[in-house]
Amino acid sequence: MLLQNIRAKIGARLEGDSESGFTLIELLVVMLILGILAAIALPAFFNQKSKASDAKAKEYVHTAQVAAETYATENGGLYTEISAEKLKTIEPTLSSAPGLSASPVLEGTGGPAKGYKVEVEGSSSTQKFWVERTTAGALKFECTVKNTGGCPNVAGTGTNGNWANG
Repeated sequence: MLLQNIRAKIGARLEGDSESGFTLIELLVVMLILGILAAIALPAFFNQKSKASDAKAKEYVHTAQVAAETYATENGGLYTEISAEKLKTIEPTLSSAPGLSASPVLEGTGGPAKGYKVEVEGSSSTQKFWVERTTAGALKFECTVKNTGGCPNVAGTGTNGNWANG
C-alpha cells in the first residue's frame, strides 16, 4: 500500500499532474498593473526634492525675518541700513542661505525706513521666497514661481504665490 502510494505520487510528478503555475498572460497582466501604479506614484515622488528645498528656503526667510526685527530693535525701530551681511552678523546660520538679500522699505520718498524685505532663493534660481514688512507694519509672505514646488497658487494673490499659511 505504501509502495503503491509512492509510485502513484512519483508517476503523477513525472507526468506533470498537479503542477500549478502562472501563464504568460497572467504574468503580463500583473506587470501591466504594476506599470500603471508606478506611472501614477512616481511623479509625486519626483516633486518632493523641490518641496524640501523650498521648505528650507522658507525656514531661512523666517530666520532672516527674526534677525531683521532684532536689527530694528538695536537701531531705534528703523531698518535704514539693513543688509544681508548685517543679518548674517546677527544670525550666523544665514551664511548658508542661498541668494539671501535684504533691503529697507522706505516711507515715501526719502523718509525713514520703517519696513524691510528679506528674500531667499528656493529650489531653483527662479524660485524665490520673501517676507516684506510694509511701513505700516503689515507682513506679506510671497513667492515665485506660483504653483511650483512649495509656492502655492492662492486665489486673489496676483502674480505671486502666498505662503503665509504654509
